Amino acid sequence: MEFVLYEVKGQVGIITISREKALNALNSTVLGELDQTLDNVDLDTVRCLILTGAGEKSFVAGADIGEMSTLTKAEGEAFGKKGNDVFRKLETFPIPVIAAVNGFALGGGCEISMSCDIRICSENAVFGQPEVGLGITPGFGGTQRLARLVGPGMAKQMIYTARNIKADEALRIGLVNAVYPQEELMAAAEKMASGIAKNAPIAVRNCKKAINDGLEADMDQAIAIEEKLFGDCFETEDQKYGMAFFLDKNKDKVKEPFKNV
Repeated sequence: MEFVLYEVKGQVGIITISREKALNALNSTVLGELDQTLDNVDLDTVRCLILTGAGEKSFVAGADIGEMSTLTKAEGEAFGKKGNDVFRKLETFPIPVIAAVNGFALGGGCEISMSCDIRICSENAVFGQPEVGLGITPGFGGTQRLARLVGPGMAKQMIYTARNIKADEALRIGLVNAVYPQEELMAAAEKMASGIAKNAPIAVRNCKKAINDGLEADMDQAIAIEEKLFGDCFETEDQKYGMAFFLDKNKDKVKEPFKNV
């Protein structure tokens, strides 16, 4: 891997986009390495992922404009598909993904953060979809996920004006869940990820699938999706142990980690 680093701390995997001289901009190589990194995650041991960017200036400053500037219509569409395929894999990844946004999250950077389950950011974070100022539309899901996250009106304003927003406004409109000082961001992300990893892994995975699949369905279909995934948790060791521990009157016992995947 040239631009993507991966490390595991306990049950938490940390993916770092490391192309710092280019503010971690996404080119075809980075997208390919991200795709390969996700394929290589050991889902038997890792229960939550954190995605971040190298350095303090930038999470991901966007897609590589130098690479995009000479593309034909067909090549542009293919490049959009390449990004969308990777981001969709991230969005539908079996385990939760937390984006720890440190600095610029513009264009493709904003888009990849929106493909994660949860976004937290540093005080110096800047979000935006500046594509119309470059003569293009957002191409990695920005027109779709931003509207779903912050509402169509706010999404249209951000995209049509190409105006960047700072961390406090991103928090106000619901684009991020929390804002931290730069030096506390990764510790906060790891603490959240470890908290997720302590819970029953089958249940956590089923919750992610229920939410994601349900958002694409009407309410009657969504409830049926939830019922199926709820039922799938029963008869697992995690469910039996979790409920038995809750019902046990001897609260002096220490709860053991959930083991089943």
